[in-house]
Amino acid sequence: MLEVDCWAAELESVFARVAGRFARADLRWRMRDYVRGLLGKAARKNGWQLAEWAGHRTPDGFQRLLNSSVWDADALRDDVRAYVGDRLGPEGVLIIDDTGFVKKGTTSAGVGRQYTGTSGKIDNCQIGVFAAYATSRGRALVDREFYLPKSWTSDRQRCQAAKIPDERCFATKGELARDIVRRCIAAGLPAAWVTADEAYGQDWHFRRLLEQLGLGYVVAVPKSQQIKSLAGSWRIDELIKQAPSDAWQRLSCGDGAKGPRVYDWAAAKLPANLVFDPDPPSHLRWVMARRSISDPDELAYYLAYAPVDMGIAELARIAGSRWAIEECFQAAKNECGLDQYEVRRYTGWYRHITLAMLAHAFLTALAAQASDTEKGAAETDQPSSTSPWRRSEDSWTLSCPTHEPTVTPSPTH
Repeated sequence: MLEVDCWAAELESVFARVAGRFARADLRWRMRDYVRGLLGKAARKNGWQLAEWAGHRTPDGFQRLLNSSVWDADALRDDVRAYVGDRLGPEGVLIIDDTGFVKKGTTSAGVGRQYTGTSGKIDNCQIGVFAAYATSRGRALVDREFYLPKSWTSDRQRCQAAKIPDERCFATKGELARDIVRRCIAAGLPAAWVTADEAYGQDWHFRRLLEQLGLGYVVAVPKSQQIKSLAGSWRIDELIKQAPSDAWQRLSCGDGAKGPRVYDWAAAKLPANLVFDPDPPSHLRWVMARRSISDPDELAYYLAYAPVDMGIAELARIAGSRWAIEECFQAAKNECGLDQYEVRRYTGWYRHITLAMLAHAFLTALAAQASDTEKGAAETDQPSSTSPWRRSEDSWTLSCPTHEPTVTPSPTH
């Protein structure tokens, strides 16, 4: 009974927090029923089943809530973000990624043939770019943007039929991600770090924005990523091949379902950038690689930007936190119906997604109350070495690689 009382009290506090976004009493009660339905046991959380679960005769009320009622989904998103920040605490990691929503037909806003990791192939789907916030207390989705392919934004008649605003023009996923980061930081989300997969990590504009905002980052990049300096440009995999054997350390990047996720890691600091960095610099850039213990040929590559006193163990932990957003997607879809909507219009997508984010944030807050255990990365001693990778106190530094550059030097990168 104590657990039930805690559940009910926390849900009421959530409803009280967001009630002001719904001007009419009937709209507030409809929102409460909808969120309760998303948290309930309906086999599939679409309009009809949610209506039946809530005791409504038809889904008309929920359809009006998502499509035609007057309320601001972006204002509700702001409440979700603030709630998550309050419940999970400061110094967390902001994680950027996208997910797909497989759909049939051609009339739903933004739908089209495009690649989605949800099915692992090119599929007929919608794509959303999301941000999650993660600390040792938990993780939850805090922002979202709807990706519209050029096939949609170039067809204004089709956009009008899906109720897409005239001012909404084409934006890449990277541009949407940058908008999300700016919004989260401007709103005071207490994130100290950002991480993302290589689709976003390889975007120099994305990384530069994070540096301008004073955020540390560890982002994945492809093996062909160019590392540029005044001395030239090199592929990141070529640099990592030069790492001596004693530059590799066995570290955990966080706990998984089966215990600590342990890999071999190599990392080296890059020279300060004379164009962008103050003298002396407050942050340094790194190149990093993660190598599978069972398959040494399986490597992943990263670029990092961190305070000057930061060590590789902490950077490995930040890199490992990227998987938290995958867990958010899975939980929000399986438990809160994130992907089970039947709306076709642009506004309806934002409203359902935001209400599902609210439901998921509530579950995260309950879990944080139940367990406040901190998760840290395991550390090991660092051996000594003599090689082109030069030791500087307790870390490695890349001065200048030992082979000829392959790309024209660029002083601005």
